[in-house]
Amino acid sequence: MTSPSETAVDAAAARARLLELIKELAVVRGKVILSSGAEADYYIDLRRITLHHEASKLVGQVMLALADDAGIDFECAGGLTMGADPVGTAVMHAAADAGRAVDAFVVRKAQKSYGMGRQVEGPSVEGRKVLVLEDTSTTGGSALTAVEGVRNAGGNVVAVAVIVDRDTGAKEKIEAETGVPYLFAFSKDELGLS
Repeated sequence: MTSPSETAVDAAAARARLLELIKELAVVRGKVILSSGAEADYYIDLRRITLHHEASKLVGQVMLALADDAGIDFECAGGLTMGADPVGTAVMHAAADAGRAVDAFVVRKAQKSYGMGRQVEGPSVEGRKVLVLEDTSTTGGSALTAVEGVRNAGGNVVAVAVIVDRDTGAKEKIEAETGVPYLFAFSKDELGLS
């Protein structure tokens, strides 16, 4: 059995390695247009992390530890497709490795007009505690869409968590509009993007 001090060391090591990988693989410098429509001098391409053979596992461990350290109890983890999809599955696998049952889900941008007509896909979130995830957030729009979809499906959103916060007001907007905490694993300052 792993002791609490070993778990803390493992979480710290996972966080340190993930930070190295984000800096090395995901930070792209140069003028870009973000999904929000805003222009930036850098882009954080976290799909290079969440879909990477080593980093994906670290994402799950770091995000699970982030929620645990904040006292967030949840049964389901996911968010708006596509940025959140691999984050949710990484958290699901990290939880399973820790002997915990956490289901992943994805939220479509809009409810389907065919098939089952769902906006939230995967195991049901109805009546369950849900952690909404995102890779990064600029305006908070994707996370807000996911929160709305989960709530419409009967889920109880307990927090929103992102891998990297760009420090562009998403935290304040999400907390004000949803009434739940906004957590982030890394700030843009930690990535040398101040």
